[in-house]
Amino acid sequence: MHPTLVGLLGSLAVGILLGAGGAHLSEEIEVQVRSQPMPSGEEITAELRERVQAGRASGRVSVAGVSLHSTESLPRFYEDRLFEPAWVGPQGLSEAGERLLGVLDTARADGLRMGDYHREVLDSLWTPGMGSPASAPTTAAEWAELELLLSDAFLLLALHRHQGKVDPETRRTQWTVSRPENQDMVTLLQEVMEGQEVESALESLGPQHPGYEAMGAALVELRAVAAEGGWGEVPSGGRLEEGSQGPRMTALRQRLQASGDLVAPTPQEPELFDDELDEAVRAFQRRHGLDVDGVVGPQTLAALNVSVEDRIRQLEVNLERWRWLPQELGADHVLVNIADFRVDVVADHRRVMRLGAVVGRAYRQTPVMSDSITYLVLAPYWHVPPGIAVNDQLPQLRADPQGHLAAHNMTLLEQGTSRPVDPAVVDWASITGAEFNRRYRIRQEPGPWNALGQVKFMFPNRFNVYLHDTPAQDLFQRTARDFSSGCVRVERSLELAEHLLRDDPAWDGERIRRAAAGGVERTARLPAPVPVHLQYWTAWVDEEGVLHFRRDIYNRDGRVLTALNAPPPHASP
Repeated sequence: MHPTLVGLLGSLAVGILLGAGGAHLSEEIEVQVRSQPMPSGEEITAELRERVQAGRASGRVSVAGVSLHSTESLPRFYEDRLFEPAWVGPQGLSEAGERLLGVLDTARADGLRMGDYHREVLDSLWTPGMGSPASAPTTAAEWAELELLLSDAFLLLALHRHQGKVDPETRRTQWTVSRPENQDMVTLLQEVMEGQEVESALESLGPQHPGYEAMGAALVELRAVAAEGGWGEVPSGGRLEEGSQGPRMTALRQRLQASGDLVAPTPQEPELFDDELDEAVRAFQRRHGLDVDGVVGPQTLAALNVSVEDRIRQLEVNLERWRWLPQELGADHVLVNIADFRVDVVADHRRVMRLGAVVGRAYRQTPVMSDSITYLVLAPYWHVPPGIAVNDQLPQLRADPQGHLAAHNMTLLEQGTSRPVDPAVVDWASITGAEFNRRYRIRQEPGPWNALGQVKFMFPNRFNVYLHDTPAQDLFQRTARDFSSGCVRVERSLELAEHLLRDDPAWDGERIRRAAAGGVERTARLPAPVPVHLQYWTAWVDEEGVLHFRRDIYNRDGRVLTALNAPPPHASP
C-alpha cells in the first residue's frame, strides 16, 4: 500500500477508535497500519544476484522496463561485493543514496540531461517526503531495482563527467560503461561505499579548471534569463551608430541591458544612440569576435538577435568540449582556440602571451587534438603535403612547371629521396595525382618566401599538422582568419620560439633570430615537452569572468548538440 495512503488510513483508525473510547487499542492498530516491513538484506541480495547473473548470461540487464548501461562495470561491482546492496540498508535508502539523487538533479549545470541517468524511473520508486518518503519500494524486487538503477546512474554520470557524453571523434553518444579505461569508475564507486562523499567523488571527475566552473555558472544565469522571457530582439533596418535616433534604439538598449553589456540606467532620451550605448555595443562586439567599431551593421545585428535559448545550447556544447580535454592541461602549455583564431601561451598556470592565429579553411579544417611540442625547426624547408601537392601545386606545374618552381623557390624531388628531378622530363599532361605522389615530392627552400615562415613548432601527430610562422603577416590584421590548409599559422612566432627555449642557454634570443633568418634548416629540441591543445570553443568565460561567443566556422556545434540530446537506447522516440 502507498505510504501516504497508509498514513491516512492510520489516522482515520485512530479517530474512529478514540471516538469509541478505545484509545489503547487504536494505538496498536495505528502502529500495525503504519509499519511497512522492510525486506531482509538476504532477500534483496538474492534479487540482485538473480538479476545480475541473468544479465551476465544475456549481455543485458533490464530494470523497471529500462536497460542498464553499465554492461560490465555494474555486474563486476556487485560480484566483488557478493551482491550485497550498496545504496539500500535496513532502514531503506541510505544517506549516500539520497545524496546521489540530489547530485543527479545538478547534472543540468554541466549541460547534461538528468533523464539520461534514470531520473524519472528513480522518482517513481523513491519520492522524498516530509519526514518519510512519499513513495518507496515495498518488495525485495523493487528495492533491488532501486539499487541497480542508482549504481547504473552513478557509473554513467561518472563516465560522462570524466570524458564526456559524446565521443569527440565519432560524435556518437557514449552509453556503455564497459570499456577497460572505464574500470576505475567501479573503484570510485567502491570508495563511495567505504565513506567517500558522493558529491566529491563525482566532482573529482569533471574538469578541474576555473573556466569550466565559470561556464556552468554562466549556463545557470542564461537559463534564468530564458525563464524571464529572454532578451528580445532588435528590429531589422539600417545601420545604427552614435547619433542615430528612433524606437530601435530603445530595443537595442533593452537587449544590451539584458545581456549585461549595458549597465547604465535608461537615460532621459532612450531613443538616442549616445556614448554609453556606443560603448555597450563595442563591449558586445568584443565578446562576440566582431569588428569593434560601435556600429550595429548586419553582422552585429545578427549576433544580437541570436536567442538566449540558442546561446544556452552553445554553452552546453562547449561544456561538453571541456570534458574531452585531459584532466591536466599542464602548468606550462600552449592552447589554440580554433574558432577564436587565438593562441594562448601559459607558464606556471598563468597566461603570458596571446597571439593571433590563422586556422584551416572550412574544407581543410584544423583538427581538435592534444599533444606535446617536442622540438622546433628554424629556417625550415616546406615539404609540401601530398594533398596540397596534387590539389594546389599540380595544376600550376602542368601550366608552367619550370617557371612555377623557380618563382616559388621550389625543387622537384624523387619520392623518398633528396635527389632533384628535372621538371622537363615529366609528362605533365598525362600524369595523375596518385602517380605524381608515388613518384615525386615538392620541397620549398628556406627563406622569406617559405610558406612556413622562419620557424615551425613540431608535435608529430597522425593529422600531420603543426604550428608555424608565415610570410603573410597582413592576415593577422583581419578579424576572421580561416585561410590555412589545416596547420596553424602563429603571429609573432619568434617570440613564441624564445619562450619555449627560454630554459636552454644554448638558444638565446639573438641566436634564434639569426638561425631563423639563415638559409640552413636547424632543429632545436625543447628542454622538456610542452603540452599543446588545439581546441574548438565557440563559447567560453575569460579570466575576467566575461562570457564570449564565436561563430561556428566549421558548423560543428550542431552535431555535438544532436548527440547530447540523443535519448538513451531504451527511451521511447
